Amino acid sequence: MKCIVGLGNPGLKYKKTRHNIGFQVIDHLVSQENWKLKKDKFKGHYVQENWHGERVLLLKPQTYMNLSGQSVREAVDYFNLEPSDVLVIYDDLDLPTGKIRLRQKGGHGGHNGIKDIINQLGTKEFNRLRFGIDKPEGELSVVDHVLGKFSKAEQKTIEPSIQDAARACEAWCEKPFLEVMNDFNQ
Repeated sequence: MKCIVGLGNPGLKYKKTRHNIGFQVIDHLVSQENWKLKKDKFKGHYVQENWHGERVLLLKPQTYMNLSGQSVREAVDYFNLEPSDVLVIYDDLDLPTGKIRLRQKGGHGGHNGIKDIINQLGTKEFNRLRFGIDKPEGELSVVDHVLGKFSKAEQKTIEPSIQDAARACEAWCEKPFLEVMNDFNQ
C-alpha cells in the first residue's frame, strides 16, 4: 500500500493559496478518478482505492500545516506502512513557480509541515514531491507569500504542473520511486 499526502491548511480562507498546493494536487487526482474524499479519519480527509494495481491512500491532513505529521503518523500506524511507502506533496520556496522536484529523503528546508512529519515519523527518509512557489518579491513577507493566491499568470504555469505532479503520483503506483524521479526531475 502507498500513501500520498498533500499538505495544506483547512478552510476556505486558505483554498488555492500557495501553501495549499499539496491539497490542489490531491483534489486533482480525486476529480480525475471520480473518487470521493471521506472525512474524520487520520485527522484528515482521505480516500482509499485500488489504482493501477496498487492499494493507495490519498490524504489531506486537516490539522493545519504545522501539525501535518499527526495525520501522517495516524495513517502510517493504522496501515503499518514504512516511511518509504509515503509520498508527501508540498510547496517549496526554493523552486521556481510550477517546477516540481521529487526526492527520496532530506531535511525540512524550513517547511514546518515537513518538519512535523519528520518528528512524527522519526525519520527523514520518506518520498517528497516539492512544488515550486518561488520566493516572495519585494517587501512581501514569506508568510504573506505562502498564504497568498497565485496570480493569473502564475495560474497558467501551475495548472500543467499540477497535472505533472498527478502523473508522477500515478507512475509511482507502477514503478519504483527512483524511476519516477528519473522520469519527472528534468
